[in-house]
Amino acid sequence: MNGRLRHPGIDRILMLAVLGLLVLGTLLVWSATSHRDDLTGGDPTAYLRKQLVNLCIGLVLMVVVMATDHRWVRIVAPLVYLASIGGLVLVLTAGTTINGSRSWIDVGGMSIQPSEFAKLAVVIGMALLVAERNEGRRARVGAIEVVGMLLIAALPAALIMLQPDLGTLLVLSATVFGVLAVAGAPRRWLAVLLAGGVAGGVAAFAGHLLKPYQVDRFLAFTNPDLDPRGAGYNTEQARIAVGNGGLFGQGLFHGSQTRAGFVPEQHTDFIFTVAGEELGLVGAAVLIGLLGLVIWRALAISALSTDAFGRVAAAGIACWLGFQAFQNIGMCLGIMPVTGVPLPFVSYGGSSMFAGMLAVGLLQNIHLRATASQPTRYARPLRQGHLASR
Repeated sequence: MNGRLRHPGIDRILMLAVLGLLVLGTLLVWSATSHRDDLTGGDPTAYLRKQLVNLCIGLVLMVVVMATDHRWVRIVAPLVYLASIGGLVLVLTAGTTINGSRSWIDVGGMSIQPSEFAKLAVVIGMALLVAERNEGRRARVGAIEVVGMLLIAALPAALIMLQPDLGTLLVLSATVFGVLAVAGAPRRWLAVLLAGGVAGGVAAFAGHLLKPYQVDRFLAFTNPDLDPRGAGYNTEQARIAVGNGGLFGQGLFHGSQTRAGFVPEQHTDFIFTVAGEELGLVGAAVLIGLLGLVIWRALAISALSTDAFGRVAAAGIACWLGFQAFQNIGMCLGIMPVTGVPLPFVSYGGSSMFAGMLAVGLLQNIHLRATASQPTRYARPLRQGHLASR
């Protein structure tokens, strides 16, 4: 009998979806910046080259994580968490303030945003805790595990709140809630956390704990016409740009709102408006579909995983990328408040790109391990009578 097995390899659908997003995002960033002399210094390809460098570095990081033995991934996980905490502390002491948030560290002419890596670090830390206490079984986590997971998330969340970076804090909170749900936390804990989060948000708003510009953004979200030239300007211009695209768009590099520079931060937080205006409903739907494929494959890898670490980590990555994509696209359409989070794999920026590609590498690592531990699913079928002839 031929005992050779067909190795399943990487998750090709996930890989193709991510590559599609990277290519599409690079083109959108180029379109959004090619006419902006104030950003490019007169070189229309400046940001294209920068994004290509970010993309190449991200792919290298993905391959490194994907090829690393799973045992080393779990050994290094605590170091990744501690490094993210160190970065968040450093940004509060020596960081650069941009748009009211002290979230960046300048390193050799490059800006690093540690909070982007903190999302992945929290997911890995929570997954590792669940794995250490529930390895080999799918039992629900108890109160001790829930408290431990919350403590893992609490420290980076507090540091991010001090920056303050409300958008990242919302994404992190949604991710933590999703990880707890996937890990099997009791429903009463989830209900208490949800109620506590709502109460905390109301208290922060009523107690004037938010910065004035953050309050203005939420007020503009509830009523965009309240301050169309101030806090509501971003949302108003974003909706106009998306609406201009129609069904098939005005063509790449030909968006009227984009060329006129009416939408602020269009190559980063509002990159989706470029897709909506220049590629239209069809192009925007393709972009959303590719993001949906990435999230679907992350959930599928979670379901396929045979160990607790892989199951929780993959599901946590799906929650993180899913909510962040919803938040980013939602604020461009006016259905979510403006909080300033990048669109995964699409927006310009090294930190977001690197964190996202590290997450994809981890997903592929989990997939390779899960499929390798189930070889019979990939064995070549035996021909009828083959055994008899032996």
